[in-house]
Amino acid sequence: MRVYVPTTMNALAKAQAEGSLGPAPLLAYAVTPALREWYLSDDIEELEYAALVRAAQASLRLLAADGTAPRRRVVLAVDVPDRAVALRNDAEHADSAALGAVSLAEAPSLAKAAAVHADADDAEVREDVGAAADAVAAADAGDEDARFVVDGAEDHELLWFANQEIPGLLG
Repeated sequence: MRVYVPTTMNALAKAQAEGSLGPAPLLAYAVTPALREWYLSDDIEELEYAALVRAAQASLRLLAADGTAPRRRVVLAVDVPDRAVALRNDAEHADSAALGAVSLAEAPSLAKAAAVHADADDAEVREDVGAAADAVAAADAGDEDARFVVDGAEDHELLWFANQEIPGLLG
């Protein structure tokens, strides 16, 4: 199953040094039955993009928690065995922000990453991502102005990097 693991540049550097993401359990996002139902689409590319966007929003929460991390959203696309994924059905049906959320019982090897999606270097200069990270808690609590700021980060497409490009991305 393809999952999208939200992270930060700091956590990616740590995973690069250690060889794996972790520790488990890890929050990730995937095309779940609830996500399919919500988006009413059978187009797997659209659904996977929706899961990626949700992981990018979760990356903002990680940035908010780590004031030292460069203000760039980072999401790892990883193929994991189905048995390693636990659906969070109750959370998905109770909170639309949890749509697509899954839990990984095993910390995947970084070598298993199919791709890394990250904001461009200039994200820190633009300050949209940093502002979104600062506003994400208020947006989660229902503040519409904060939601507008968070949604502004989504105006910037995440770039795609191959697994072997991670050292250059971190450099």
